[in-house]
Amino acid sequence: MSVSAFSLTRFPGGISGLLQVAFLLILLLLLFKAAQLYLHRQWLLKAVQQFPHPPFHWLFGHKRFPLDQELQQLLKWVEKFPRACPRWLWGSNLFVVIYDPDYMKVIMGRSDPKALRTYKFLSPWIGYGLLLLNGQTWFQHRRMLTPAFHYDILKPYVAIMADSVRVMLDKWEKLISQDSPLEVFQHVSLMTLDSIMKCAFSYQGNIQLDRKSYSYVQAIGDLNRLVFTRVRNVLHQNNTIYRLSSNGRLSDQACQIAHKHTDQVIQQRKAQLKDEGELEKAKGKRRLDFLDILLFANMENGNSFSDKDLRAEVDTFMFEGHDTTASGISWILYALAAHPKHQQRCREEVQSLLGNGASITWDQLDQMPYTTMCIKEALRLYPPVPNVSRELTKPVTFPDGRSLPKGIVVSLSIYGLHHNPKVWPSPEVFDPSRFAPDSTRHSHSFLPFSGGPRNCIGKQFAMNELKVAVALTLLRFELLPDPTRIPFPVSRLVLRSKNGIHLYLRKLQ
Repeated sequence: MSVSAFSLTRFPGGISGLLQVAFLLILLLLLFKAAQLYLHRQWLLKAVQQFPHPPFHWLFGHKRFPLDQELQQLLKWVEKFPRACPRWLWGSNLFVVIYDPDYMKVIMGRSDPKALRTYKFLSPWIGYGLLLLNGQTWFQHRRMLTPAFHYDILKPYVAIMADSVRVMLDKWEKLISQDSPLEVFQHVSLMTLDSIMKCAFSYQGNIQLDRKSYSYVQAIGDLNRLVFTRVRNVLHQNNTIYRLSSNGRLSDQACQIAHKHTDQVIQQRKAQLKDEGELEKAKGKRRLDFLDILLFANMENGNSFSDKDLRAEVDTFMFEGHDTTASGISWILYALAAHPKHQQRCREEVQSLLGNGASITWDQLDQMPYTTMCIKEALRLYPPVPNVSRELTKPVTFPDGRSLPKGIVVSLSIYGLHHNPKVWPSPEVFDPSRFAPDSTRHSHSFLPFSGGPRNCIGKQFAMNELKVAVALTLLRFELLPDPTRIPFPVSRLVLRSKNGIHLYLRKLQ
């Protein structure tokens, strides 16, 4: 009895002692973490001390401005701070924004990996394909897929692209009226999705006339916005907290829609290849299409190229192969609508080359120099991918002597580069003569498809599609801007307009 009573009297004290010890350990852990963060922050401050930047708060970083104003704020920094500018998001979250061609050339000539601190938020959507992979695995996938963009493969795609564009233009003829403009981005997105599905994924059907495809395009638009906003929200860095948020739930739903779409594409082609005749036909090709390369790699060596790898590459190229080109085409059409003299000159060039546009061939794509100049100038003003990020794996010294240590994240601002007045005089002026055949410019002053070994693998595919879409549209319609709704560029994974891209279309006689 006495022992039991003694134990009961000691028990509360034991609990109290344990709580005190636990509290002390937690306090020590917090102090250790605070010291770690402080030392890391001091290291970051020293790392970027050579680069002037606006004043910032030690915890909240640089002054907050609406996400839709990021590009406008960036251009102010481009004018004020030469070559590069550190940006603090919060605490010790820092990246260095660069927008100088010499700096771009140095970084893009290296093999630094994508900055996973940022790009990891894409992985639930597109997995680890060419966009997110690094190192030897990235090199193996890139080497495997490069033949899918050989000119022998790309040549017959021109006719497929033209058919997809004509379907879109036929729809526009039925929709247009003299009194109301048309929002073109959604239509162009469906057209580029239709084109990529038929060219690279051997898809049979018409995406533009299938209402189910609208949900995929909408999901991609949502994911574009959600990933971009998540990167800039300190609370949403944690996966658990993000999943519980309304944005997290919407992201999960959008990912499911995107994955369902790509799974159907993969399964349809797998089913086709079960037919002996179709399989032999595919094997007999001198060069395989994009999806067939992936499927044969999966069939022949599933251990090194799994079903997960297969879907990641399909998800990646389905997104990059249609959304970036949709952005490019939509902004090009707006630029031509806003500059009618250049539009008319392009139209006359295309008419002299194609006549009524009944057909367009691979060889003709290189015979429209002025239209190509206008396309490039629009891509300068409105680059489809506004920026890409790298994490330095070793120190770097730039041509002006300034340097950054290993571990710093650099944001290569293609939008900032293309609007840098030290690189492009009067950068906001639409001037196609910048790209005249006899013009000279820095090798890294114009990077709509990025640059270096990690440039866009499908850049020739994309450029072909831009030319086909612009040429056939100009043969069919006169483009005019809606003065009440001037497009407002906003930074996302892919450049968008906050208020859409609205154009008046007048059918040509």
